[in-house]
Amino acid sequence: MVKKILFGITLECLVGDIADQKDITAVVNAANAQLRTGGGVAGALHRAAGPGLEEEGRDLAPIKPGQAVITGGHNLPNRYVIHCLGPVYGIDSPEDILLADCYRNTLLLADQHRIDSLAFPAISTGIFGYPVEEATQVVFHTIKKILPGLTHVKYIRFVLYDQSMLTVYEKYLEKL
Repeated sequence: MVKKILFGITLECLVGDIADQKDITAVVNAANAQLRTGGGVAGALHRAAGPGLEEEGRDLAPIKPGQAVITGGHNLPNRYVIHCLGPVYGIDSPEDILLADCYRNTLLLADQHRIDSLAFPAISTGIFGYPVEEATQVVFHTIKKILPGLTHVKYIRFVLYDQSMLTVYEKYLEKL
């Protein structure tokens, strides 16, 4: 696990379960447009949160690629879930701008709600097909630009699916 502090904000990467981040105030859902249960991250969070998460999301849906919205955490150990729809690689374009918007809009929303800690999955890198290396470059470029303007967010964790993804994220975190 690699940790780095930039502008007073701790960033870390680890392999784990996004639905089991007990010490984090808000988890980020790699959502679908309708904010419903699905596969991957959305499925894991919805299963753990219970039906209230989908019910609360109904009035907020649909969302567009790059957009972020916030709900309660329901049965999750987290107070909030921030839902963001990442771009489908090769379909939603420009992919890099839409993916950057996901991270930027999520962090700005978290800061507006005075959220001190967030856990992100690797948005769009699963079924949405965004190449991990390319996505990670966008993520850390975006994070580096937005960190100085955040006032409440103090801790950002990237919860990754496997060791190979962790290796890529750690490489870019070390370069910041």
